[in-house]
Amino acid sequence: MHNFRAPELLESFFVTITCLTMSMLKESAYWRASSAKKRPKKMSQRMPALFFGHGNPMNALLVNPYTEQWATLGRAILRPKAIVCISAHWYIQDAAVTISTAPKTIHDFGGFPQELYQVQYPAPGDPALAARVQKLLAPLPVRLDERWGLDHGTWSVLRHVYPHADIPVVQLSIDETQPPSFHYEIGKRLAPLREEGILIVGSGNVVHNLHAYAWGHRVQEPYDWAISFENRVRELLLAEEYSPVVDYENQLGREADLAVPTPDHYLPLLYVVGTRTPSEPLTFPVEGVDGGSVSMLAVRVG
Repeated sequence: MHNFRAPELLESFFVTITCLTMSMLKESAYWRASSAKKRPKKMSQRMPALFFGHGNPMNALLVNPYTEQWATLGRAILRPKAIVCISAHWYIQDAAVTISTAPKTIHDFGGFPQELYQVQYPAPGDPALAARVQKLLAPLPVRLDERWGLDHGTWSVLRHVYPHADIPVVQLSIDETQPPSFHYEIGKRLAPLREEGILIVGSGNVVHNLHAYAWGHRVQEPYDWAISFENRVRELLLAEEYSPVVDYENQLGREADLAVPTPDHYLPLLYVVGTRTPSEPLTFPVEGVDGGSVSMLAVRVG
């Protein structure tokens, strides 16, 4: 008969297993801690802010140097979580933000080919982002609007930048009762959105004089006053001298009267410039003048 000491052997076996397990757990914990120290923290990337000179609504359908560069911008920048757009074409008597989950495509123009009226840009809305905008701008009263959608200042550009219409878009109105300084300050208050993955877009034109525009097929070289005014704005932006850009009516002379006969297309620029941090890069990814009197300049902050 063999004298097996079963209880003693079993106890020894469990002691060995327990020691090995504890050792493995300690080693695993050590490597987790070590890896955590070595692993860099994920840093949030600030989105740029973009101003587009959107020009003629037909740009929505056309492939030209302007629209090709809009598409290039969309491929070049980090994909945003959502977009807040300030368009020249929602120019009303109060501050409002769209809250529809499925904003309609608004064809807010007349006299164009039927094909343009058939364009749809079915990007979703983002009520939570609209509420965030409202909170950032408090105590300014910002009305939550269910009726407005995406006007052509927004979709004529975005259908080239993000052709799949798969990024949520919220529009913020331009309050026509307020001075330019008000809109610049609103841009400053929207700036934190850039840290949250939100792309802020302004859509208008630095120079927008339709009375002087060359309609039809007539080619018109850019007017001297249009070039001069645009160049002055560019110089001031690069120098971070914002006061004349904001107070353009009083500080930029007679050329401002010709270049900006109405403020609706100019003001979206101030929102975008307002988001800029000191010494942050500022570039002009799209350039040109259409019809002699409409600047197609784009401004990228960041």
